[in-house]
Amino acid sequence: MIPIGLSTASVWPLRAGTGFELAADLGYDGVEVMVWVDPVSQHVPELRRWSRRTGMPVLSVHSPSLLITQRVWSPDPVVRLRRSVEAALDLEARTVVVHPPFRWQRRYGDRFADLVAELEDDSGIEIAVENMFKVRPPGGRRDTRMSAFRPSIDPTDVGYGHYTLDLSHSAAAGMDALALAERMGGGLNHVHLADGTGVPKDEHLVPGRGGQPCAALLENLATAGFDGQIVLEVNTRRASSSAHRMKDLAEALLFARFHVGQ
Repeated sequence: MIPIGLSTASVWPLRAGTGFELAADLGYDGVEVMVWVDPVSQHVPELRRWSRRTGMPVLSVHSPSLLITQRVWSPDPVVRLRRSVEAALDLEARTVVVHPPFRWQRRYGDRFADLVAELEDDSGIEIAVENMFKVRPPGGRRDTRMSAFRPSIDPTDVGYGHYTLDLSHSAAAGMDALALAERMGGGLNHVHLADGTGVPKDEHLVPGRGGQPCAALLENLATAGFDGQIVLEVNTRRASSSAHRMKDLAEALLFARFHVGQ
């Protein structure tokens, strides 16, 4: 059975504890903790209490890789990644999700692949590097896009032991998600399930509401005996009420379970 989890990012701007509660109420198999400015998400003992209180295991930890989290835990990205692995070990999570280095993180970027391999070997935690998308540079033309990531938005250009495939990111990048999954091969152990319409921004729609091959990907993985994790990372910040948020997250879970045959 493929574990299907809920990212705590899916309840933003509410705190991580709400993610644990909704995951339990809706019948998810666990949660992914997005480590960011929410103090609860940064505090491992508090996360452990939420896990025990709700019965929701922590499946994965998303390292603080966003622009707004560049000082969470430490301004040093090496320290942030190491602390993410330590948190995963403490929380008995299987996976750490991390973005590729930003282009300006030269020293970090030079040693990133070796660091990931070293941490995996030492900890037994799977560090799954995520696909990204290009963005419009400040002051750039509306149709101009550049990669903020080194060496590119496609982690298979480097080659890592484990990958996260994010379908909202593939939509924003205009990438073929099924072809990307094929390039990731046996290293694909983690999926951020969401949707996108193809506009060049990160939408994180409920799967089935955009143009990504969400159903086909899930069916392919189930047929191939995928033994990784699927995490719903959808955007509910515009939900008009808590009932609306719950409806969207319930629909996302139903979509995932249906297409993996569970």
